[in-house]
Amino acid sequence: MKPVLLLIPGMLNTPDIWTDVLPWLPPDLDVRLAEVASQSGLAQMAQDAWSLLHDLHPDQPLVVCGYSMGAWVAYEMLQQHPGRVYGLVLLGASAQADTPELLQAREKAVAAIARDFDKVVAGLSRYASHPRFHEQDAWMARAREQLRAIGPEAAARQHRLLMRRPDARGFLRGLQMPVQVVCGDADLVTPPDLSRELAALIPGAELCWLPGAGHLSPYEAPEGVASAVQALLLRVRQVHPATAPQAAGMEAR
Repeated sequence: MKPVLLLIPGMLNTPDIWTDVLPWLPPDLDVRLAEVASQSGLAQMAQDAWSLLHDLHPDQPLVVCGYSMGAWVAYEMLQQHPGRVYGLVLLGASAQADTPELLQAREKAVAAIARDFDKVVAGLSRYASHPRFHEQDAWMARAREQLRAIGPEAAARQHRLLMRRPDARGFLRGLQMPVQVVCGDADLVTPPDLSRELAALIPGAELCWLPGAGHLSPYEAPEGVASAVQALLLRVRQVHPATAPQAAGMEAR
């Protein structure tokens, strides 16, 4: 049985956010892509993600990679079906609920989305990416298109549901699985200190940095993201030796 890798997008992302990462992943993985644009809450996102996995064998290894808001979907998945996930990648992620300041910022963002979604997308594409990309017109146009594709209604809905999320630090302290925390070293959306906090509070978590990347790391550093996923899969292999035949090809890449 192939290990299954579930990739969960972040806010303002369609599953296309993973397009550049997929070619760098090992060929002996069953990769599945979650969608997070249509649901009204994190619990529904997690339920829909689990529905993509209905055919898994009880012993089939499952690894989940949650990017940004997708990490919160992963937390919900772990609580809905404890013990089913073998390993976790948290990419550009946080464990904290919004502060009062962030709640106000989200309210302003929702209002801005209603006024001029394209303007919001243009600003976010620059804020969320490393400055080295800002003069690459084709790259920036593609980033804007990806962020725009979700549409203003879904973007506003995602902001509002994140405003309701609880602090996850207590839950994460109890995790007993291999965890890889990954962050762009120039991430302004979820700054590196939040990744340091995640790695410190989750038992045995490993932290890796993506040099020269901001928050749009699946676009900015797809090979680095894939390498972090592979590192997590190799750790899962150590904990669950039965996955070794599927993972053996990864060391040769």
